[in-house]
Amino acid sequence: MAYETIFNIYNIGILIFWLLLLFFPRSKATQKITNYPWIPLVIAFGYIFFLSTSGGAFSADFSSLSGLTEIFQNANPRGVAAGWLHYLAFDFWVGCWMLKDSQKKGIRHIFIILPMLFTFMLGPTGILIYTLILLFHNKLIQN
Repeated sequence: MAYETIFNIYNIGILIFWLLLLFFPRSKATQKITNYPWIPLVIAFGYIFFLSTSGGAFSADFSSLSGLTEIFQNANPRGVAAGWLHYLAFDFWVGCWMLKDSQKKGIRHIFIILPMLFTFMLGPTGILIYTLILLFHNKLIQN
């Protein structure tokens, strides 16, 4: 199986699980994937595969901006795929946490769709938006 095919399976497959979080937040399937990090664990296998076949990732200098710049400038497709899967795994984990946390706090699902979409597309920006929603929600509860 070609590297591109493996990458596409992960890249397209994650969309199914994000759709579950966004549109079926209380379904049994969604609850199963949010109660344990099944999806990030599966992505971790792809991450390890791409990382181990990219060559040189373990000798990279992560301690400086110039070292990181060199990593990106010299990246090959497998190294880029590993980086992308890293994002997919952690962003999805954060999306699962947001869903569980919002349900625990009684926040209506409609209000977390935007931060979840931003988490999916822009990672930390979604966390910022969710934090603002939490602050607004807490202020409403106190009044």
